[in-house]
Amino acid sequence: MDAAIELEGVERRYGERVALAGVSVSVPEGATLAVLGGNGAGKTTLLRVLAGLLRPHGGSAHVLGAALPDERWKLPARVGYVGHEPLLYRELSGRENLRYHGDLHGVQHGRIQEVLEELEIAGRADEPVRDLSKGLVQRLANARAILHEPTLLLLDEPRANLDPAAAELVEPLIGRSSGRTRVLVSHDVSGALEESDVALGLKGGRPAPVDAELYR
Repeated sequence: MDAAIELEGVERRYGERVALAGVSVSVPEGATLAVLGGNGAGKTTLLRVLAGLLRPHGGSAHVLGAALPDERWKLPARVGYVGHEPLLYRELSGRENLRYHGDLHGVQHGRIQEVLEELEIAGRADEPVRDLSKGLVQRLANARAILHEPTLLLLDEPRANLDPAAAELVEPLIGRSSGRTRVLVSHDVSGALEESDVALGLKGGRPAPVDAELYR
């Protein structure tokens, strides 16, 4: 099976501060990588590198066959991203946000209604995002990530702010059953390990064993 993600000794710095160093991992197509570690471990930085949003400063990085950073232009149409921030315009409605995102990727408007109904937010879709609860905003963030049918999902705590019923709604779209390659950042170690095929521990931006020491 081909690798969807292949990293060898990846490095990333912010000025003099090292955010990632010596990160190597291989993720087969259709598999899930769990990225685990405490605050400031480099998890979000790694996701942003994989999305082509940050340039790696060293090592070798290939994502869906694209060599980073030179071929990062190939990724937006094939990657769905759920970050700490929902990546939604607060003054626009949920439907308007999805339409804007969908138009960038040539998504038919019928697909927008389909996703809204699947996540049971169609009834609130014409309200400004600023007026919605955190749970509804999180559902919209997940809707945005999968709207254009991406091959790879980069998920930073995608179930945050979701009650069990809402988490069950998003599961077919972002969970293992979606069949997509996934990179999952989570503070729920046991849950993330249970739904992953490969695990990467990070501490201070460097690979570390996946155990309780990661969070100290």
